[in-house]
Amino acid sequence: MNQLLQMGANTALNSPKGDVTVSYEISDAIDISLTAFLLTDLEKVQGDNGIIFYNQPESSSGAATLRPSAKVGNTKVHKIDFDLSKVPPGITKIAVTLTEDNNTGFSNVKNLKAEIRSGDSSIQLTPANFSKENGIVVLELYLRNGQTKAKSIWRGFDSGLEGLCKNYGVEVEPVESIKPSEPKEPEKLPGEPKNKNSQNAFSSINLEKVKGKINLDKGQKPIIIDKTPEITATVSWKTGTDYDIYALVYTKNGKQVDVAMFGATGTPPLSQFGNGAVEHMGDVGRNSGSIKKEIIKIRLTNDILAVVPVVYSAQSNGTGSFYRYKVSMSIDNHNGTSVTISSKNANNNDRIYTCVPGILQNTEDGVIISPIELYSKSNSEYRPKLKMGPSNMVEVVMDKGPKNNYK
Repeated sequence: MNQLLQMGANTALNSPKGDVTVSYEISDAIDISLTAFLLTDLEKVQGDNGIIFYNQPESSSGAATLRPSAKVGNTKVHKIDFDLSKVPPGITKIAVTLTEDNNTGFSNVKNLKAEIRSGDSSIQLTPANFSKENGIVVLELYLRNGQTKAKSIWRGFDSGLEGLCKNYGVEVEPVESIKPSEPKEPEKLPGEPKNKNSQNAFSSINLEKVKGKINLDKGQKPIIIDKTPEITATVSWKTGTDYDIYALVYTKNGKQVDVAMFGATGTPPLSQFGNGAVEHMGDVGRNSGSIKKEIIKIRLTNDILAVVPVVYSAQSNGTGSFYRYKVSMSIDNHNGTSVTISSKNANNNDRIYTCVPGILQNTEDGVIISPIELYSKSNSEYRPKLKMGPSNMVEVVMDKGPKNNYK
């Protein structure tokens, strides 16, 4: 049975369990995340476990589970499963929300719609037009007199994720994370929500020190590896194009240093920094072989807060789709631990020239690796820029650095 649910209307569901999908037309200008909030009758969360997002995709009770997003042709699809029969005591509602994390607003999102599937029914929800809103409450799933119901909301916020969190009683004051000079246990409460074109919000939840071979995807929580005298960041790709690798270094005095074999506006080439603390091991060019690699050697000193390897495909290189050439970065501490981040979220656009797979944060407890997998805007030749975030962690902002020299 198919049904269309108008904005502001509600309907009964014939089962307490089902799923919600949200879909929209893919665009380089937008970056959308789905977050669910488990709420009491006062429309407030009870704590950390009441927030379901890409770093905490499942509630402990099983009431809500966020599935990995998927691309279907030119459409991006987010999906969350729900089972209101499993909500914790005191929880009566699940709010499903969206944020547009590039801060361009939902007016740029085309063909946005949602669907609830429960039992043998399918309920379609379509919003009215949005303007500058970058946060939306899409719908609510709730219990009323023993009946499972759904309500079409589509209410917008200008303050994005932060506005949604405050609306639902989530603490968004900045929290101290792990500092290079003062290592601390990571807080379980999320820090201040941030633009994902900087880094993932809530990135400090449940940091875990790991060993062995690890694969990280965008949206997974950061990890910590042992800090060794030498760490290598190796970027590899299928032959057929010529990528150039460089590293951005952020120092204790707030300075950014670009270690690159080619220059940018006002930024000359620099093959190494700090007497080899960060060193580019050479441009491979268009050599033969099925897989090509470039390597950045990292010997972390106390003056370095973070190192960000960057993959670049210059205009003169021709085709450079990070998706098609299977770009990945592996970080190896040469003591039994390697972490690989692949460009799984890239599309087939040859006009996107810059990819930042991840960031390495230098702390006394070890090296924090975050799989941020950020991409430049289409046709942008500008480098990323580093800055210190509100939780004392270095962040990456795309397309705000100097313009690369034409190669």
